[in-house]
Amino acid sequence: MQTQGGKRVIGVIDDDPGQRQVLENALLQAGYGTICGATGEEAIELAGSCHLMLLDVRLPGISGLEAASRILAEHPALPIVLLTAYIDLRDAVSAMKSGARDYIEKPIDLDELIAAIDDLLDVPGRQVSEKGEVEVPTGVIAESPAMRRVFVEAGRAAGTEVTVLLLGESGVGKDVVAKFIHERSKRSQGPLVRVNCGALPANLIESELFGHEKGAFTGADVGRKGRFEEADKGSIFLDEVGELPLELQPKLLHVLESGAYRRVGGVRELKADSRVIAATNRPLEEAVEDGSFREDLYYRLNVVAVSIPPLRERREDILPLAETMLSDRRLRLAPATERALVGYDWPGNVRELKNAMERATIMADGAMILPEDLPPKVRSSPDVKPAGTVLVGDMQTIQRHAILEALERTGGNKTHAAKLLGISRRNLVYKLREYGL
Repeated sequence: MQTQGGKRVIGVIDDDPGQRQVLENALLQAGYGTICGATGEEAIELAGSCHLMLLDVRLPGISGLEAASRILAEHPALPIVLLTAYIDLRDAVSAMKSGARDYIEKPIDLDELIAAIDDLLDVPGRQVSEKGEVEVPTGVIAESPAMRRVFVEAGRAAGTEVTVLLLGESGVGKDVVAKFIHERSKRSQGPLVRVNCGALPANLIESELFGHEKGAFTGADVGRKGRFEEADKGSIFLDEVGELPLELQPKLLHVLESGAYRRVGGVRELKADSRVIAATNRPLEEAVEDGSFREDLYYRLNVVAVSIPPLRERREDILPLAETMLSDRRLRLAPATERALVGYDWPGNVRELKNAMERATIMADGAMILPEDLPPKVRSSPDVKPAGTVLVGDMQTIQRHAILEALERTGGNKTHAAKLLGISRRNLVYKLREYGL
């Protein structure tokens, strides 16, 4: 089989051009060549020209499942990885039984995808330096591997035009990541316009987003541009998009699909030339299930999802963040204060930490911030366990048994086993090799 400049070739079959672009960029960065298609018919045609195929389950014309069946009848040794939304899992399992090697749920974790491809093509483990893959913005703290990975993923999406959905609790810094994506995009010279969908009255959101004509409603004495119009040639950041009223969601979906919208009270169709970055602290899958959020809008927003971990899951960032938040640079944190800060779970995340540091700066009496200068609930938090503290028993044995149990419970599917264990698929593959499993 032919290679591209000595690189093994991955077939990427997805009818969403934005998704194809993201996958192709990630594969090229990982050292693979690519060939792309948008239909099941093209998948069948390209099967003889690739070493592995990524195949979307839902395609126009011949479905991905039917295409996989036909491909495997003719090329039984070709590894096929199915790309599937969570509602398609039963279809994916059926295809797995017919010979596909693996399936990965959308939104796709690109690191897990590359690890799956490496594993299927027997590529030696990659030594990836999260620090070196992307430049963290000046003034942004990302000492933890979890937060550096966020910027790696965001950096990959930044160079494309696809819609990005930022996921995370309130106060984790979704606005910082949105700004990072905009500044590294082709639209960086244009504006970044932010709209907080949860802070606007329901009867004003449509006018805020799309503008209105003079006389469109009581008080509309003059016409007004909407935020999409203001974001022309730039990006629009729809914060807390999960709070968007249900009756307005079809209009946002129409903009995302066609770029077209009308001002309130207007008859002329306008075109939005802006890249959408959305964010939510709500689990939108649950909102889809309870009927408060449209399923088609969810998938249109969720082309690339970037999950931002809460502060309690990236404790390496707490002290560097706290130090940058001290308004009086002469102040220092006492060792006991550092232990209290790292030991607290920060349910309000970075925003709560900032408030705590502002209070501590005011309350401090001297050059050192003491635990009593912190908010009561923070200073009463338990100290972090001393370094070197381990569970009773051999950790490798415990991990090995946990991995084996997870693989057994998921029928050997590494993607789902990794999710069950709470680790990335790449980490799971490394552990399997390390333990000789």
